[in-house]
Amino acid sequence: MTGKKWWHPASHAGRRPFLIQRSRIRARLVAWFANEGFTEVECGALQVSPGNETHLHAFATRFVTDDGHETPLYLHTSPEFSCKKLLAAGEGRIVDFSRVFRNRETGPLHSPEFTMIEWYRAGASLDDVMQDAAALCRTASETTGRTVFVWNGRECDPALPPERLTLTDAFGRHAGIDLEAVLDDAEGLRQAARNAGVGVADDASWSDIFSAILVTRIEPELGNGRLTLLYNYPLTEAALARACPGDPRFAERFELYACGVELANGFHELTDADEQRARFEADMALKEALYGERYPIDEDFLAALEAMPDASGVALGFDRLAMLATGARSVHDVQWTPVDL
Repeated sequence: MTGKKWWHPASHAGRRPFLIQRSRIRARLVAWFANEGFTEVECGALQVSPGNETHLHAFATRFVTDDGHETPLYLHTSPEFSCKKLLAAGEGRIVDFSRVFRNRETGPLHSPEFTMIEWYRAGASLDDVMQDAAALCRTASETTGRTVFVWNGRECDPALPPERLTLTDAFGRHAGIDLEAVLDDAEGLRQAARNAGVGVADDASWSDIFSAILVTRIEPELGNGRLTLLYNYPLTEAALARACPGDPRFAERFELYACGVELANGFHELTDADEQRARFEADMALKEALYGERYPIDEDFLAALEAMPDASGVALGFDRLAMLATGARSVHDVQWTPVDL
């Protein structure tokens, strides 16, 4: 944050039109979910594990009893574990407008505290929730009357049918890389990245190289003119998603983009507890190697997976959607009390 503090009357007056529109968008989206038969839930933010993805960073704290006993806890990076426990408990369609917390993140598109809309449909396919995500974008646009999203000189009409693009097609089209040919070949992907003009270190992992290509060559080309649904991620890049039944090298994961901005991330959810444990342990080993820390695995979550029904779910960054739908300059302009860093 620069300039006057957000609470200064002049600063607040400048942001208030965006904030009022944010509230209107939220009310419309709440109504949309209710019309679809969803139950709105409120998952607790304090968890024994904040999530076990390698590059997500959490805020740690401690619960102290009256007699001084301490238990380490974390602010969740997503309500995912709790939502899946509710599915195991018997809920079928749930949505949480959740306050979530991620360390090491700030900028026009990032805030250490933000609102994530996370929803799950039991018995639904990935395509079902892909359609949900696009519908939420259209609803936000209709609420504010802004028919075209604009960001960094790019435009997107959310009313148009979304483009659907696999990761393999995206890498071929926008980076000239045959992704399938280098799925198990870090050196091959490294050379392909350099040939595409993407700088990567000699010791970068396959995942890091993949991410560098995605961020620099693929994402800026997505969601231009219309929304893009990017799907069929390499299995290594989808820690909580099922493998594609026709090709287990890839996973049933998608991301939604508008104007090059990632808005949503969704999975056909993995319910195999043994496979999930193995993925978590691998991710935490890599996190420890890269960042010198690891987070505990929520054993209660793995137990709940055994009772969880087949389901698909999505996490959507509400602040980013509100930013695009209102024409704000950054996510901080659509947050009532932004973190003042």
